[in-house]
Amino acid sequence: MLDLESVRLFVLTAEFESLTRAAEAANTVQPVVSQRLKSLERQLGRRLLDRSPRFVRPTAEGAVFLEKARSLLAAHDAALSLGGAPKVHFAIGASDHAVGAPLARLLGPIRGALPPHATIEVRMGLSHAIRAAFDAGALDAAVVRREAGGEEGELLGIDPLGWRGAAGLELAPDAPVGLATLGAPCGVRAAAIRALEQAGRPWRESFVAGSCSSLLAGAALGLGIAPMGEAGSDGAPDIGPALGLPPLPPSPVALLARARSPETGAAIRALAAGVRSLLR
Repeated sequence: MLDLESVRLFVLTAEFESLTRAAEAANTVQPVVSQRLKSLERQLGRRLLDRSPRFVRPTAEGAVFLEKARSLLAAHDAALSLGGAPKVHFAIGASDHAVGAPLARLLGPIRGALPPHATIEVRMGLSHAIRAAFDAGALDAAVVRREAGGEEGELLGIDPLGWRGAAGLELAPDAPVGLATLGAPCGVRAAAIRALEQAGRPWRESFVAGSCSSLLAGAALGLGIAPMGEAGSDGAPDIGPALGLPPLPPSPVALLARARSPETGAAIRALAAGVRSLLR
């Protein structure tokens, strides 16, 4: 019979494309993950993963097994739930600038870490509002940016800020920079304005969006140039150097969390591993 913990580690590794992040989410260490995955491959007689120094990805046979593995784990977890256990509610808050565009990639591992009938609540917004909701006890975990400094929470990584905009955009050296932002009091907006003013570049706010997905859409249409991190913009190119715009400071991303139960503790580890994977 298949070892279910090895199957679970395979699913985590495939989702994170990293043995290290899978180990972090499973609360173990990378050599243990590697050993158990090799044992699973020997048992199946198939190579499930392509490994390189830069990434770990499922082989063609691994991709087929991945769907079966998810179904197997879901059936196992459902069998353990006999209806008497209290329902788990896991509330996440995240800075839209930190994880807005690639949010969907974080939810799979979180869902896998929770019982089948758990409820997941996600709130997106500016860091200061997310931090306030966490302090008020409304969230189990919060991913925020430390634009204004501070040492709160666990540092997950550094997200380089850049200028995102339409391909082929041209900007005269003395023309005001049209900014696309999430509006005040966004910390990324404030960092961009400081950089422009220190460089002596005039600016105007030309587009204000309610989310990073709409911010990217507006910037791609040429409605403004959006200061955004690599993670929040899902890897959109930095057009700042081509336009002669000043460099932006790196942005620390931190995790605030409280584990109310073993289940939420596992989900928090999966969230942390996922954000670290985005920032690698």
